[in-house]
Amino acid sequence: MPTPAVVLLSGGLDSATCLAIAADEGLAPHAMSFRYGQVHTTELDAARRVAAALGAVEHRVVDIDLAAFGGSSLLGDGEIPKGREADIGDGIPSTYVPARNTVFLAYALAWAEVLGANDIFIGVNALDYSGYPDCRPEFIAAFEAAANAGTRTGTEGDGYRIRAPLIHLTKAEIIGLGTGLGVDYAMTVTCYDATADGACGECDACVLRRRGFDEAGVADPTRYR
Repeated sequence: MPTPAVVLLSGGLDSATCLAIAADEGLAPHAMSFRYGQVHTTELDAARRVAAALGAVEHRVVDIDLAAFGGSSLLGDGEIPKGREADIGDGIPSTYVPARNTVFLAYALAWAEVLGANDIFIGVNALDYSGYPDCRPEFIAAFEAAANAGTRTGTEGDGYRIRAPLIHLTKAEIIGLGTGLGVDYAMTVTCYDATADGACGECDACVLRRRGFDEAGVADPTRYR
């Protein structure tokens, strides 16, 4: 039987690539997405499409309420920044959701322990990103250490690996990698302000996505409104 793995799947470009990587390694990927109070829920429809297309053994959408705390424009607190291509990466933007990746990884860790999975995939990136502290290598290393210190599998079993295979890649390199693995990026939604009519084309996520396709020499399949 293939070895299980948990893949955090947002429905975006990066997490879809991580799912493809896990499947290509011969693992049995179990995908986990979150309805966490975000205002742009079209990403969950994309996550379902991606999970089905890329062979997830199971796909769970977990309901949590980070909007109860607020503190992010993705949760409806303030405006989503747009049109700031030149200064992406200068400071932590309002789209940062407090402790989001910590919470997501904790849920993934709980499921991994039940499944008997030692690998947890997350599509964070430290090069071509918008300044989030929970996308940095030191955060991933710290969470892995905590996972192995605070669980039965970590203390009595084989332990956990928090897999961040995209963390040192540019967006163009990620697109090239995923394209080689057969990822159809038309299924994905990366926009912070996406609607049923398409992506906004102006938020940080759209700017980085557009730039990545351009630098990779791959046609951008995104539908912009």
